[in-house]
Amino acid sequence: MQHSIQIEQFGLRGEAMAQAVQSCVHCGICLATCPTYQVLGQEMDSPRGRIYLMKEVLERSLSTEEAQPFIDRCLGCVACVPACPSGVAYDALLLSYRALTESARKRPLVDQVARKLIVETLPYPNRFRLALTSGKVGRAFKGVLPDKIGAMLGLLPTSLPKSKPLPEFYPAKGERRARVALLAGCVQMVLDPEINWATLRVLAENGVETVIPKGQGCCGSILMHVGEDRQALGLARRNLDRFPAPSEVDAIVTNAAGCGSGMREYSLIFKGDAEQSLADEFAHKVRDITVFLDELGIQPPPGLPEPLKVAYHDACHLLHAQGVGQAPRNLLSQIPNLTLLELSDGGLCCGSAGTYNLEQPEIAQELGRRKVAAILQTGAEAVASGNIGCLTQIQTHLARNGQPLPLFHTVNLLDLAYQR
Repeated sequence: MQHSIQIEQFGLRGEAMAQAVQSCVHCGICLATCPTYQVLGQEMDSPRGRIYLMKEVLERSLSTEEAQPFIDRCLGCVACVPACPSGVAYDALLLSYRALTESARKRPLVDQVARKLIVETLPYPNRFRLALTSGKVGRAFKGVLPDKIGAMLGLLPTSLPKSKPLPEFYPAKGERRARVALLAGCVQMVLDPEINWATLRVLAENGVETVIPKGQGCCGSILMHVGEDRQALGLARRNLDRFPAPSEVDAIVTNAAGCGSGMREYSLIFKGDAEQSLADEFAHKVRDITVFLDELGIQPPPGLPEPLKVAYHDACHLLHAQGVGQAPRNLLSQIPNLTLLELSDGGLCCGSAGTYNLEQPEIAQELGRRKVAAILQTGAEAVASGNIGCLTQIQTHLARNGQPLPLFHTVNLLDLAYQR
């Protein structure tokens, strides 16, 4: 019996999903770019295989339960998208599919608890900080807890930096060249608040004044990528309300690759909504900090106090999702005393991928091991990247390997170079 995707069942997203499925010619070029295919070697753990599975589910010739393990193992790194000669919008397909199927899923109790911990804590800095503090106590019981909960506890940091609340406005130094609004983020504010402060200082050094909108919160990316669209939409709507109108700033700046990618997808999650026009304008103004500074042109920094060999890791949602690879390299190359080193792994995902290292710890561990091997092969003395999740994942696996190299966000290195 011939099946076809009935797009009217899925509202305005259905047309985009059908187009993505029908665009795939099953050439297999995506297989070489897919981290899970490289680790597991199974067709159904590749983008091509998953597209086939999603198609079968949408056509009602395969149950959601049969396809789900393979879809769950997808990192959402979207390395397949720029590699695809047919232009398959796998990213939009995956996000929409997860959103459509999540509400009907029946998870085991342990998975329900783990997911509840993730979606109700990570997007909310105060809750996340409290959860991390409480988690230190939980480590004592790690051995008797279910594997998934134990794995989550094993990724907790041993200590947290002090909270450093941001001002609502940070002035430019000298003549003003631009005005931007900064997304403060959620997880990053807890794990490394200094990234935001470094961002403010570097922007100021380059004549940029920054507005940090009061009442803003998580951009919704974490939830969007795991299918929790309704909650993600609420968070995104709050930010649309709290941020200045897009016309009032030169850019909406983010210093987390996952957040930048998520906010650029606001057009997708607001599709058909009354606020779609505003969401489109907002998404159009979103810029990663490295892109904004590279386009603006930075003042030459004095340089690092000592020579430093730095390996640069491409965060997936910066390189693959946003197409940003050259801007951070351009900036780092302008820092005197810094030697930039390249990895030989073709931009392979480190295994962080939002909440992936919490939900799929075994695959994430293997990808983390491979990433660290590629880093150490360069002879680097430090590592730079543009995403807090990547920095945390790499730091964990470097420590496990007995090689605790210093890790920096790109903007932290620029900040150090300006302080000399």
